[in-house]
Amino acid sequence: MLNLPKFKAAAVQAAPIFLDTEATVNFVCQIIHEAANKGASLIAFPEVFVAGYPYWNWIMNPVQGSAWFEKLCKSAIEIPGPEIQKIAQAAARHRINVVIGVNERNPKGVATLYNTLVTISDEGIILGRHRKLVPTWAEKLTWAYGDASSLKVHDTSIGPLGVLACGENTNTLARFSLLSQGELVHVASYISLPVAPPDYDMAEAIRLRAAAHSFEGKVFTIVSCSTISAGIIKAMAESHPEAEELLSRRKSAFTGVIGPDGRVIGNPLIDDEGIVYADIDLNRCIQPRQMHDITGHYNRFDIFDLQVNRRPGNAIRFTDTPQEQDDLNIGMEPVQGKQP
Repeated sequence: MLNLPKFKAAAVQAAPIFLDTEATVNFVCQIIHEAANKGASLIAFPEVFVAGYPYWNWIMNPVQGSAWFEKLCKSAIEIPGPEIQKIAQAAARHRINVVIGVNERNPKGVATLYNTLVTISDEGIILGRHRKLVPTWAEKLTWAYGDASSLKVHDTSIGPLGVLACGENTNTLARFSLLSQGELVHVASYISLPVAPPDYDMAEAIRLRAAAHSFEGKVFTIVSCSTISAGIIKAMAESHPEAEELLSRRKSAFTGVIGPDGRVIGNPLIDDEGIVYADIDLNRCIQPRQMHDITGHYNRFDIFDLQVNRRPGNAIRFTDTPQEQDDLNIGMEPVQGKQP
């Protein structure tokens, strides 16, 4: 008999310790401990939470921001690596699934960075590393394009879980590719962006995108968005005198949980820091699909044909040696030190 999981989800709205990787990882572990103690089985962190977003791309010209790009490269992490392993150990210790955004450095390219979401099971296993497919607007000055090799839904203790970063949640085909794999829980990670056009309500745009995905796919969406701390503003003000004014606009961050009817569950956070909790029953995803199941009976796959290229995008392919195994999967066993 089908009986889908019920669980408590936690969504974080906070700022990292800007470009301080070790301090931010320690902060992440503290938040994991707090959420697990309150009964959460899934915790979602914001986009590139380890350890910061390139706000200089929006308020400085490329030459002015170049020195900050170097700082970001030096604070970025490799996957697998000791920083993500520490977070995985915390996930295992507290028996909680974790989705977290990081700046990932290509191990074979010191200045090639990716906007990456890492999915970690409650056993401390790295299930996926999704690199943002298309950096948005000014972000192209910082991040390389990802590929679809990681555009996958993962089987977890809290159900089929998929993730997308920020503007990817506007990409209908990316979202459909996850829904078609049976996604029931979607994590959408964002950053606060006060420097959007003046008539653009960032908080409402985030909520609207989450509601669209939940309503169309009949899934739960957990939204986690960062905030901009006084420390971030102070750092940016070192290079730009108008940083405080440009980065202080309200209604720039939304964090919350959306049900399969497209409605917000409980009380979301707008701008303020904190953790949103919500009780989720995946059985609520069933009845709405009797009316509209866009990956099943309510579609015409004899008319529409979506193809997804999942081949990894590599700089070079050598033909004299066997293709190496994906480095993400090498030796990734459950971490040690788990506690019941």
